[in-house]
Amino acid sequence: MRELERDSTSENPACKRLAVIGRGRLGHAFAGAFRRAGYDVSGPLGRGADADGADAVLLCVPDAEIARAAAKVLPGPDLLVGHCSGATGLDVLAPHEAFSLHPLMTVTAQGAVFAGAGAAIAGDTPRGLALAAELAKALGMHPVEIAERDRPAYHAAASIASNFLVTLEAAAERVGAAVGVERALLVPLVRATVENWATLGPERALTGPLARGDETTVTRQRAAVQEVAADLLPLFDTLAQATRELAATAAREAQPA
Repeated sequence: MRELERDSTSENPACKRLAVIGRGRLGHAFAGAFRRAGYDVSGPLGRGADADGADAVLLCVPDAEIARAAAKVLPGPDLLVGHCSGATGLDVLAPHEAFSLHPLMTVTAQGAVFAGAGAAIAGDTPRGLALAAELAKALGMHPVEIAERDRPAYHAAASIASNFLVTLEAAAERVGAAVGVERALLVPLVRATVENWATLGPERALTGPLARGDETTVTRQRAAVQEVAADLLPLFDTLAQATRELAATAAREAQPA
């Protein structure tokens, strides 16, 4: 992958009339953000819209619906059609000149702040790639070109970083709730941990009994998890072993050469 250099193309975009198709969270968030960025936005439109009159179309629909939605868009010699999937290639947009723009940002029902986020982009022509980069920069995102073969791994990294983190914190919340520790008490710890990881990297950010080699405490923790949420034991064991391996890597790197 490669990060595209910043330029001023977003100040004079080649695309003025942008149609956003898809009325889910991302469709609403993108339509509002591009409208505020100065684009003439149609939408979010429902699936099946032909987007007649647009310079470019951005499909914010589920992956399984991309090809069907693209087929409904009226073709044109200068029209560009893109999707927002992180894992899907551009072939599903045929026969349109195609691009993709996937924001590396979580979008909830409350919306999203795109400025400062990464954006995976692709295009089947230089013009398509340029438009994807232009749209990303217009919202303050950092566009990075991801090769087609690398898209599944890119999307897996995003899911681990975001979705799996929520699943992990849900497990922590369950165990804590069993002994009267509410989510609000865990939040500062989680935020500090993420900031340490962002600043220091995983090896230096790691703390706790496994980082210290305190297996006695880990055994007591495991017994407690078994008592209050036995179904979480496989998750605990898998994460404990992965953390042991990370701690071993950190210890090796800390040794003098």
